Amino acid sequence: MNIGDKVRLLHGKEEGVITRLSSGGQVEIEIEDGFRIPALKSEVVVIDAAEKEYFNRGEEGEKESYIQPVRKTDPSSKTAGIFLAYVPYNDQIHDLILINHTKKQYLFSVEELSGNQAKNIDAGVIQPQSFRKITEKMLQDFEQWPAMKFMLLPLNKKFEPQEQATERKVKFKGNNFFKHKGKAPVLDKEGFLFQLNDHEKALNVKKLNEELNPAGKESYPHLQVKRPPASIDLHIEKLSSEHDLMSNSEMLQLQMEVFQRNLNDALASGMDEITFIHGIGNGVLRKEIHRFLSQLNGIKYFKDSQKTNFGYGATTVKIHE
Repeated sequence: MNIGDKVRLLHGKEEGVITRLSSGGQVEIEIEDGFRIPALKSEVVVIDAAEKEYFNRGEEGEKESYIQPVRKTDPSSKTAGIFLAYVPYNDQIHDLILINHTKKQYLFSVEELSGNQAKNIDAGVIQPQSFRKITEKMLQDFEQWPAMKFMLLPLNKKFEPQEQATERKVKFKGNNFFKHKGKAPVLDKEGFLFQLNDHEKALNVKKLNEELNPAGKESYPHLQVKRPPASIDLHIEKLSSEHDLMSNSEMLQLQMEVFQRNLNDALASGMDEITFIHGIGNGVLRKEIHRFLSQLNGIKYFKDSQKTNFGYGATTVKIHE
């Protein structure tokens, strides 16, 4: 029984991934909704491939396994980018490796974060189609791995279009980390693989100016507000395809930005009410939404929606009668 194993409880319906082992015979399991529960080793059993195939035979709509590989990367593919790979050195130690699978040199910096403080653990230049070992991590200490910040700047050796620098904060959760098993490019080894710069998109300034100042309009045109849907799903997987690389604070910030933007549009477009689906979870997002609404004067009232309506936690904001 190791960290990352998919297990189920012998006397319960819960299934999840082991995120911590203790010498006292206990394990910590992260179940699908993100909650972590303690259990004795004697109370859990590893779900192996044979058991999974037998019990799920003929079933449709099966949910993805926690450890099912996603987005495997073929070293011979044309996909370029800067990757972070955790490659096993043995059954406990993983090498943390930065991979440059591009045709450019990159100036890089890696910091470990603790609250508002940061410590640089490596910096330098990484050559095209090369890799660099940053540090080592013990898999059994997965829950204590600090958040990290990567800064990447491409170096042009001739005149060519500039690319923006990438700044990426990384903090892993067990139920997402162990899904990213694949073959690391350049290294050609199996590990846990994450692309650091796949979210960057070039800003088309000309197109942006055309959208903000369309021909024939006044210098200060009346802005048309788009009416949002009657219900807005704030689950992080609906808002970002890269939530597995975001810290809790970054996820909450994104969710609150989407909430505030849609609430403002609902107010401006004259909607009677709007519902925000935030889920149950640990209640942090719900509390932040309610705190914000309690300080707002432009609404009539807000309330928790019935669970039977959505199947999970939601808040309805009443704007007009």
